[in-house]
Amino acid sequence: MNKSVFALMSTVVALSAVIAGCGGGNQAAPANTQTADNSAAPAKSDVPQVLRINIHQEPSTVDPGIAEDNVSGGITRATFDGLTRLDKDAKPMNSIAQDVKVSEDGLTYTFTLRDSKWSNGDPLTAHDFEFAWKRALNPKTASNYAYQLYYVKNGQKFHTGKGTADEVGVKALDDKTLEVKLENPTPYFLELTAFYTYYPVNKKVVEANPDWAKEAATHVGNGPFKMTSWEHKSKIVLEKNENYWDKDNVKLEKIEMAMIEDENTELSMFENGELDWAGQPLSQLPTDAIPALKDAGTLVIHPKATMYWYKFNTEKAPFNNAKIRKAFAYAVNRQAIVDNITQAGQVPAMGMLPQTMAVKPEGYFKDNDVETAKKLLEEGMKELGITELPPITLSYNTVERHKKIAEAVQDQWKKALGVDVKLANKEMKVHLEDLHQGNYQIGRMGWNADFNDPINYMEMYRDKDGGNNDTRWENARYKELIIQSAKETDPEKRKALFAEAEQIFMDEMPVIPIFNDVDVWAQSDKVKGVQVDGLGFVDFKWAEMQ
Repeated sequence: MNKSVFALMSTVVALSAVIAGCGGGNQAAPANTQTADNSAAPAKSDVPQVLRINIHQEPSTVDPGIAEDNVSGGITRATFDGLTRLDKDAKPMNSIAQDVKVSEDGLTYTFTLRDSKWSNGDPLTAHDFEFAWKRALNPKTASNYAYQLYYVKNGQKFHTGKGTADEVGVKALDDKTLEVKLENPTPYFLELTAFYTYYPVNKKVVEANPDWAKEAATHVGNGPFKMTSWEHKSKIVLEKNENYWDKDNVKLEKIEMAMIEDENTELSMFENGELDWAGQPLSQLPTDAIPALKDAGTLVIHPKATMYWYKFNTEKAPFNNAKIRKAFAYAVNRQAIVDNITQAGQVPAMGMLPQTMAVKPEGYFKDNDVETAKKLLEEGMKELGITELPPITLSYNTVERHKKIAEAVQDQWKKALGVDVKLANKEMKVHLEDLHQGNYQIGRMGWNADFNDPINYMEMYRDKDGGNNDTRWENARYKELIIQSAKETDPEKRKALFAEAEQIFMDEMPVIPIFNDVDVWAQSDKVKGVQVDGLGFVDFKWAEMQ
């Protein structure tokens, strides 16, 4: 299907340049670094096919219907497969779907499924897809990514209690045929079907055991690998799934995933030959080691469509005031952070969108604009009728890089605004839950694009109670513009809608953009074919040890 996504910097050509490691401007990899080897793996190897990596910490879930973070997504992508799967250029190709037909009006997709099985040997059918999508939309499932299924006819109505499951536009016509009706023509729908919220789950297994995804013994997937061991907070082992439809193209026999929180320990294990990969996308390298790894030429820098943010809880004072939110945002010195802490080609961000999708590439405000920040803080405090700020806490998940960035921002706010900010670090699962429950004031969060279109970022803030809108911010005009953009097919008109929406967002500043991020890692020369695309997704299906 030809894509007609609007012609901004978010074109497939622009993203392909980023994926290839030669993105324009400041995102090009420095000369003394490697670029990722995402070429197809050779056919044979006599080397033991065991890949040893680190995932930093316990995954929050391995259930595709509720997965939402990098680690959960990486494991889910290895153990499940969708109707489509992304290739190394982040373009969708048929996977469980053997054939796809799209109606002339772009509203009906008919997927013909190939013969495939679940890891336990059960046949996989179109009914499993229908069940999985409706399960993710069911408000009882509490999927924060349910809105990704709002493209499906009546998906939002069911999720918000205004419709029934029977009205949702996904239906198994028979075991091998899935019919999907959409709310509006969606040029990137086949990219969405490669995303884990759209993966199937085994209807029989899930209905029999609500806790099926909490232990290796009960976990059932349909991907290249199956989970055979899960020592909680210690180690996960995935092994090649002999029931996978494309098993002949899966070379790895095993993936061993350690859960080591200390980045220095992880790097030491890599250097000692105990790990084959250290760092992102599923873990982190110590920031202090970045310059030396770069100088040695062993650091891989991989640009991606990802933003590093601080979110405000806009329902809690003093951040219920837009001027105070903007004051804190303007007072951040992003250039100092990317120069002195991250040190891997990250680019300061003065807008809500990554560079490959930017509506206004030059941004909406100046970096480190202390004078304007002071003025806005004073005005905001007057509007709230306060003479001093209440205690303020910045929360982040336990990663050394996040800690250093938080400490730098804490110091910047102290010097620029005279504000004392307390820092609070938590393990990822707890941090995510606190954000979703509104138990925070300022919270760190990154966002990897799920597909190559600005709507992926913008729709997150359409509704106050949207699954990933932890800011609790909502604006009626912004919401109207996002709804209009979903129906608009003219690229220039759609671009104008996004431009107006982003201006509103930046005027009210529910998040602080910090920088456009990159993935950085070190890998053994033996590792070939691990696919890391320009969206930051990692796929081990084609990996091989040589």
